Amino acid sequence: MNVLYIGGTGTISASCVAESVRQGMDVSVLNRGRSAARRPLPQEVTALTADVGDADSMREALAGREFDCVVNFLSYGAADAAVSVERFRGHIGQYVHISTAAMYHKPVRRPPFVESTTRHNPFSQYAKDKIAAEDVLLRAYDDEHFPVTIVRPSHTYDDAHPPLPGDWTVVDRIVRGEEIVVPGDGTSLWTLTHSADFAVGLVGLIGNWQAIGESFHITSDDVLTWNGIYESIGHAAGRPARLVHVPSEFLPLAAPDWFWSDGIVGDLQHSVAACAGCSLGVRNMLHRPSPTLTPTRSSIVSSAGITKRRRHSRRSHRRAALPGRARCVKRMMARWFRDFAAPVPGQHWRRRAPVAPPPRRSG
Repeated sequence: MNVLYIGGTGTISASCVAESVRQGMDVSVLNRGRSAARRPLPQEVTALTADVGDADSMREALAGREFDCVVNFLSYGAADAAVSVERFRGHIGQYVHISTAAMYHKPVRRPPFVESTTRHNPFSQYAKDKIAAEDVLLRAYDDEHFPVTIVRPSHTYDDAHPPLPGDWTVVDRIVRGEEIVVPGDGTSLWTLTHSADFAVGLVGLIGNWQAIGESFHITSDDVLTWNGIYESIGHAAGRPARLVHVPSEFLPLAAPDWFWSDGIVGDLQHSVAACAGCSLGVRNMLHRPSPTLTPTRSSIVSSAGITKRRRHSRRSHRRAALPGRARCVKRMMARWFRDFAAPVPGQHWRRRAPVAPPPRRSG
């Protein structure tokens, strides 16, 4: 299976590239080559350098190359989608478009979200642009059978990018005992997904002819409150989180230029829970045999929401009885605080040598 990732070094895409390599695929990654230092590519990957907004550089980078599947993490609107249809029409067997679960109906009318939930989010321009991109691709599928598969991630994180509005600044403030702004009363429900878990579901769809023309979302089955998320981070940091609750609608007025302001109003303030684990559609797809690519046992197990990582975290959670049942956040923060020294006010986080984990207690 010859796969091209457009992007490939981001929060989600880097894990997908690594999982594709692990499953024996021939992987190429195309981007501007500016962010590989943060998430280095596996040695087996072929790196291509081009700017997706520059047609000439894309044409030069792709000249003479053939791919079975293209996974595009850098398509954000109708114009991008139309260019992709024109560029890859007749040259590939599958085009995977990375969309977003933020497009599902807001305000929420009926949880949990499933793939058939109405796509409508007037609060988020990002979500509206992604809806427009999907419309272009689905129309191309209807009109000319363009081989598109749509995947909608929800809030996904990795070890370099915490799942928090404000990123590492929030962790720094909790460690220093500073107050943290929480939208609303902090009891709205939210789903966080580690990128390594997402990657198993995505890679299981690559090369599966039954996924063409279909839409899927891939999420964790952990449902948390925002109070529980911040409290779990404080627990891992050894400092209680000092939470200050403010109306969500106040944030765009107080910080109109903050990246997260519109995202909180249009997405994070709503109680959001997707159908458990990888969506039912993904689980069914992975359990069906494909003449093109047969999913591995690990793909099927992980897509059903029972990865080895998650099983271990559940055992750890039962021992520790953390507040908020934030198993994934506790695991993530324990790893971060093991690998990074505590920040000095006014300075960046300082890398230090990893510390060996304590021996596991028996019983």
